[in-house]
Amino acid sequence: MLDIKNIKKDVDTFNLAMNYRRQEIDITELLNKDNERLILLKNTEELKNQRNTVSEEIGKLKKSKIDATEKINLMKAVSDKITQCDEQLRRLESAINDTIFTIPNIPHSSVPIGLDESKNVEIRRWGEPVKNNFPSLNHWDVAERLDIIDFERAAKISGARFALMKGAGARLERSLMNFMLDHNTKAGFTEIFPPILVNRKSMTGTGQLPKFEADLFKTSDPEYFLIPTAEVPVTNIHADEIINEDNLPIYYTAYTPCFRREAGAYGKDTRGLIRQHQFNKVELVKFVKPENSYNELETLTNVAEDILIQLGLPYRVMALCTGDLGFSSAKTYDLEVWMAGQNCYREISSCSNFEDFQARRANIRYRPKDKKGTEFVHTLNGSGLAIGRTVAAIIENYQQSDGSIIVPEALRSYMKIDKIT
Repeated sequence: MLDIKNIKKDVDTFNLAMNYRRQEIDITELLNKDNERLILLKNTEELKNQRNTVSEEIGKLKKSKIDATEKINLMKAVSDKITQCDEQLRRLESAINDTIFTIPNIPHSSVPIGLDESKNVEIRRWGEPVKNNFPSLNHWDVAERLDIIDFERAAKISGARFALMKGAGARLERSLMNFMLDHNTKAGFTEIFPPILVNRKSMTGTGQLPKFEADLFKTSDPEYFLIPTAEVPVTNIHADEIINEDNLPIYYTAYTPCFRREAGAYGKDTRGLIRQHQFNKVELVKFVKPENSYNELETLTNVAEDILIQLGLPYRVMALCTGDLGFSSAKTYDLEVWMAGQNCYREISSCSNFEDFQARRANIRYRPKDKKGTEFVHTLNGSGLAIGRTVAAIIENYQQSDGSIIVPEALRSYMKIDKIT
């Protein structure tokens, strides 16, 4: 979440940032409530000081065996006022937080300005898009012919937007998971296998709640949710903690299944593996000092890119514009992989710097050596990678004219085969 003090320092900049993000936010009421809170806080402190003074006077009167009834009644009246003020403060702070928690992050100054994805900027690309000398098929057609993914039976079991991986398809999914985790641990990330059922506080800490509750799969217990990404449990590992500066940066990688209702995407990518309600993903998460976070974003993105390079999958890096940024992000690079069967690039990873936005919500701080007190860390995360989309990219880019799929060389020691036939 944002610091309301920073909003108040430069309201015009805040309003401009929200305009760039296509957010209509009237903060007049919010600022009025905060001013009311500050006045009430001052009055409450004065009442508490008065109570302390009266309490001392009562003690002196009792010591001198003088009737203290009048002072005792005064102190009771002051205490009642303090109770009322504390309750007003609680309600005001709750109302302020309810609003603050729905306001997105401020885009970094280097983020391209634009209202939608058409203004995203290509930063670089690697590899030449695959152009087959035979008609390239979509991954679902290739997979069904090879009997390695069964969408029809998955729909029977669970409904639309699910996939049943079979035989070499299941082995490809598992091999990619192990390959990505091995790759990331070699890059200095500690492997984590976290819970996939998390509480409301954790979802709020990373920004999924309260704004995006409709996109989440909830349990019958309203306090628990299935995770949409490993970012949620892994970031919350250090919630409400103060990290020693010597322990920063901290890098984690985690495989988890992920669950998304895709509430805002009905009718979009209904076939294949691109937009599933359940999918597997390997995540990269960083906790870093603020002054290093944008260098850390570059290196995190490079780690995800290297997976695509080792798999021989052509891709491009896109800097998202202000209107296409995720809610919590200050800056995001999307990695888009080439899909030969669809003749286009599709997102396969998002690498983001949240600055202190998540750390404020989850209360993740560190103690600098050269300063008094504590500061909020900066958090970053990226997909390294979305496994289902990587399976789709391998099928489409490595398909052969006879209907088989060449296994990328980096996966052959995991798959134990060179070709899926």
